Amino acid sequence: MTTFAHDLISQSAEKSPLNTALTLKERQLNYQELDENINCIAISFRALNIERYQRIGIYLPKTIENVLAMFASSKAGAVFVPINPVLKAPQVQHIANDCDVKIIITNKGRIKALQPLLASLPQLTTVILTDSDSTDIDTIEHVSIISWSNFANLTYTKPAPTPLTGSDMAAILYTSGSTGKPKGVVLSHSNIVLGAKSVAQYLQNTATDKVLAVLPLSFDYGLSQLTTSFFVGAECVLFDYLLANDVLKAIIKHEITGLAAVPPLWSQLCKLNWPESAGLSIRYFTNSGGALSMTNLKQLRTLMPKADPYLMYGLTEAFRSTFLSPEEVDRRIGSMGKAIPNAEVLVVRQDGSECDVDEAGELVHKGPLVSLGYWNAADKTAERFKPAPGQPKGIINPELAVFSGDSVKRDIDGFLYFVARTDEMMKTSGYRISPMEIEEILYQHEQIIEAATIGVPHAELGQAILAIVCSNDQDDLSLVAKSLLKHCQKQLANYMVPKKIIVLPELPHNANGKIDRNKLNQEYKNYFR
Repeated sequence: MTTFAHDLISQSAEKSPLNTALTLKERQLNYQELDENINCIAISFRALNIERYQRIGIYLPKTIENVLAMFASSKAGAVFVPINPVLKAPQVQHIANDCDVKIIITNKGRIKALQPLLASLPQLTTVILTDSDSTDIDTIEHVSIISWSNFANLTYTKPAPTPLTGSDMAAILYTSGSTGKPKGVVLSHSNIVLGAKSVAQYLQNTATDKVLAVLPLSFDYGLSQLTTSFFVGAECVLFDYLLANDVLKAIIKHEITGLAAVPPLWSQLCKLNWPESAGLSIRYFTNSGGALSMTNLKQLRTLMPKADPYLMYGLTEAFRSTFLSPEEVDRRIGSMGKAIPNAEVLVVRQDGSECDVDEAGELVHKGPLVSLGYWNAADKTAERFKPAPGQPKGIINPELAVFSGDSVKRDIDGFLYFVARTDEMMKTSGYRISPMEIEEILYQHEQIIEAATIGVPHAELGQAILAIVCSNDQDDLSLVAKSLLKHCQKQLANYMVPKKIIVLPELPHNANGKIDRNKLNQEYKNYFR
């Protein structure tokens, strides 16, 4: 029985040891090799005195070492914290300090950017570099810096600690929150394993699949490409790309059968000139992270004529929530579908009662995929994780559900349709972003008096980030905008940098003296159209 995250690999290694598990460029590992490597790295973690529940930060692009570190952490009873490789040093610092990371696994380029901040990470004891030794890295008093090869050769005679139950926490995935800095969503082993089983079930994954992993592994949707592949013993092709054409070449080269992406990438792929038969190997494609336009959906079905489209909706707090099956795509235009296996989705009013047909209410997800809440954030957890509606009053410890913050409605046949977000979160390129997270950086610029960021509809990005600011320099507003853009590019991940910065003499305010975001949303809603 698959209980722990690393069991996904070890059980496939027992069934099909010689099946290819991972491919990265010309390098491949079969399931037996992958399992053996994970066992070795788990021992190496024990040699570094890693203990049950301790957090290991993995700040890498999609590499073999990234995958080994994640599942070896699981094997050793520790907790892996995948950190998006495009994040800048201050954001990595926040994550590392928020969950008290003890070990960071990264590469030479990233550690040099992070190096000035290492002294501010009091719980950090070790940095492991996957592509270099430590000879040209300045040391920090409390931090050891070692190479991956030296780390992988560490030995320990005593058995490594292991997770004891499926309820043990296995991972922390950081996601932007409506109140500013990213929050860590705590996933149990059972969340990860059952999530893989649920998605593999409705996608009908088998050991013959070749899945192209183009999404960040720090993104629950990206991590799912690994876990669903491992659950069925399929091949997962790790792939970081610069251009959409690189993705197309990878599809052809590896004869990919399964492809997951977010709307901006689908839009870029639709604009390419696909060679004849390029998409014939693809059995299915999935979309999440925003609505896929009907124009792009039609084009993708032409480019991949044998592929079934799966349109999905998910929450990091509950993995995936709904999917629209391929046979319903043409009949239920615009629908999010129904609950995935092992989940129940409700549409409720503010008082917790269920909404009527076609009545808008908040989407609530319940069931065993609901995560363990936010790391070290009791108040934020209590806001989002609440007793599931409809339970008998006699239950002393009621089941918790995730209240999504999304307004949806259900038709007479039970299919769900998105209406709106009920908070100020923006969604661009598949990422949920807090306005406060960007505004904090904007306010660091010496010329900015006031700032607001809003998400504006955009054909490719879903929403584009528009920054509207007031400056203490009114002489040349264009120079202020250029200076502020450079500031953002230095401090923010690329996907968080505003698409456009508008400098105004003053920002509108409501009766309470706060920036009138509703007015800004109305005024600029067609800005990119």
